[in-house]
Formats: sequence, structure tokens, C-alpha cells
Amino acid sequence: MALTEQFVVERELPATLRLPPGPKLPVALQTILFLTQRDVAAPRWQRRYGDVFSIHIAPAGRAVVLTRPEHIREVFAGPADTFHAGEGNAILGPIMGEHSVLLLDEDAHKAARKKVMSAFHGGAMRGWGEVVEQLAADSVATWPVGVPFAVHPRMNDVSLEVILRIVFGVTDEARMAELRPLLQRLVKIGPTIFLGWMYPRLERVGPWRRFAQLKDAVDQLIYDEIAERRQVADLAERRDVLSKLLVADPAQSDAELRDHLITLLLAGHETTASTLAWTLHDLARRPQLLARVQRAADENDDAYLEATVKEAMRLRPVIDSVARRLNKPVQIAGYDLPAGVVIFPSIQLVQRREEIFAAAAEFRPERFLGKNPPPATWIPFGGGLRRCLGAALATVEAQAVLKAVLQRVEIAPGGPAERAKTRNITTVPARGARLVSFRR
Repeated sequence: MALTEQFVVERELPATLRLPPGPKLPVALQTILFLTQRDVAAPRWQRRYGDVFSIHIAPAGRAVVLTRPEHIREVFAGPADTFHAGEGNAILGPIMGEHSVLLLDEDAHKAARKKVMSAFHGGAMRGWGEVVEQLAADSVATWPVGVPFAVHPRMNDVSLEVILRIVFGVTDEARMAELRPLLQRLVKIGPTIFLGWMYPRLERVGPWRRFAQLKDAVDQLIYDEIAERRQVADLAERRDVLSKLLVADPAQSDAELRDHLITLLLAGHETTASTLAWTLHDLARRPQLLARVQRAADENDDAYLEATVKEAMRLRPVIDSVARRLNKPVQIAGYDLPAGVVIFPSIQLVQRREEIFAAAAEFRPERFLGKNPPPATWIPFGGGLRRCLGAALATVEAQAVLKAVLQRVEIAPGGPAERAKTRNITTVPARGARLVSFRR
């Protein structure tokens, strides 16, 4: 459930701006490569231009990519009034809402984050493990046997159920049946819809008009759920995130609560599902490692399962980088940068550094057994004041689903190893992580 910070809008910068070296390709081509082929382009640019390089992409403008942990630590530890993440996400305002923790900076962000954090501490999330396992077990029971199928859509369905129950706390089956297909459509927003938000006149026609109608339908169901939840007698005993938000601050408006829920949905749905799809894809192609992880599932060896999930997040980060717009001039990595420059700490590149993770291309859960990597070297959830609020739930969910799957089925590749492709802002298996499963 990674809350990302990738959408930024260009500011005018000084003509004499001195940036690190970087590709001289046209902005349009750099943008296409960054959005669709960054798992290939970014390592190539790093090899050619070094550990600090610049790019020029739309709509961010001039940006600096950081791949060394000491530079990334500077950003994560930097003052909130200098490194703005919320400002950069402004393009998401029409869907996430003005109260979204992703869209705020400084004091407003701090206040909103405090409210949401009250519902997301690790202990509360660990208590949901059994519920997630059962949801995953129900899904596995429907998997085809002995024929190739794409597991990524199945993981998306499980992730949506987790959010409906643990985040939204919906218990009314009729409302659940209404919400489920609408949310499945909502989470598939893409660049075409983003364009309509940049040009409001488009919202009256075609796909943008249909999206506005979809959003209105989702919002109405959410507001109905919030209104009913405010009236329940057992609110304080309920464990879901919406109920905890209401207990923490009953004065929050319905609009604030709606924005928090939609943010958690959009930030946590695809990211966790993609992590699980990549994990199963890679384990199926490593029989010895698969046997070891399956033994851990059978023996309820949660430490090894957690290490497996963490290594999967290191090897296959589904979010390439986080972003910070400089609100004030700052010196980073030896460069004096003015306000307006975007900083991209690269999750992908720092997690593949050989001097930190030996044989970085190999899948080795043992890297995370009984130890943590150095600061700012494993950052799938970002870091600093903007670290993902849903990190605890994402880890619990991925671990519980992995256990439920491997306890019930044997898995094998359903085709050749798949390349990565970019879908919206996540990196996913190009053919859906095709597997073959057999009942154990």
C-alpha cells in the first residue's frame, strides 16, 4: 500500500540553471521512456551519466535523479518546508480530493497524517492477518488447475477485498456488491483521464464525462457508508480504518473521510497486488527457493515469509521513485539547486546497488532475516516524513496472501519469464504473471 509522490507540474526555472549531466533527448521522448520504459532507461542513464543525473520530463520539468543512499537520506531528512511532495501531486486532486494526505505539505500534511496514522499502527494491522489469509484462501479455491492463467488479476481482486473490509469496513453485502465493480473501474484510471483534469473542458465529453459519472456514483456510496457508520452503537469496538478515523476525530467532515478512503484505495490497491504477482512469478521460476518458502508457509515461519516479501519488494519495486519539489534553494549531491527543481530519489536504482546488496539481481530472502539494511537503501515505502502510511498493512497483506497461496497449491511457470511494463505509475508483469497451479 505504497502512497507514492510521482505527479508533478513544471515550474519556470532560471535559464542559467546548472544540473547534473543527463540525456539530451527531446522532452517528449524522455517523458515516454520515463513513463513506459524506466526499468530499462533509468539503469542505462545511470551507467552513462553517473549516480546523480538529470532528466527533463513532462509535466515535472527539470528533475534530478538520486541513486546513492547518502544523497537520498538528505532528502528524507530535509525540512518539510523545503521538500514538497504534496505540491507535486496536485494533478491527483480531482480524484483524491483536497484533504488527501498525498496532496498536502508542511503543517496541513502533518495534521492529516497524524489523523490517518492513528488507524494504521503496526499492531492493529497485524491483527488482520487471519482475515487476509481467508480472503486469499477463498480466491485460491477458484484458481484453474493444470492450465496457465494470469495471477495478477487475482491478486488485484484480493487486494480490493482487503481494502473494502479493512479500510472501508463495509459489512453490508448489498453495498459491497455495488461498490466492488465501481471501485474496480475507478482504480484503472490512466493518462487519458489525467489529461482531462489538466484541461477541464474535456470533462464534459467522452471518457472524461463517463469517469466523472463513475466518481459521483462511488462518492455517493461512500458517503452513505460514512453516514451509517456515524450512527452505529459499537463504533469504538470496530477495527476497520474508517471506524478508527471516526473515533480519533468525530468532527472530521464527510469530505475529509471520503478523501482519506479514496487515497488509501488508489495508493494501496495496485501496489500490493503487483508485489504479490511479482513474488509468485519469481518464486515459480526458482524451484529451490520456492520449496524453502513453501516450507516456511507450512511451518508458519513468519520471519522467513516476511523476509521473502521484503526481498521481493527490493528486487521488483512496483514504484520506481518518489518525488520532491524544491520549495527553497538547496544543495544536494554537490549541486546548488533552485526552488522548482524536482528531486527523484530512485527506489529502483538504490535497491540494486551491488555494494549494498551483493549479487543484487538474485532473489535472497536471507538478506532480511534478523537484520535490516542500512538507512535509505531499502525504500519501497519511501522515507522520512512522507513514508507510506500503509506500510504495515501492505506487509501483513503480502505475507498473509503468500502463506495462504503456498499452503494450498503448487505453482509452476505458465510461460517464459515476463518483462516488466509500466501501468499508470506501477511496474507490473507484462502478461499478468502467468502461472500453472496444482492442488496440494
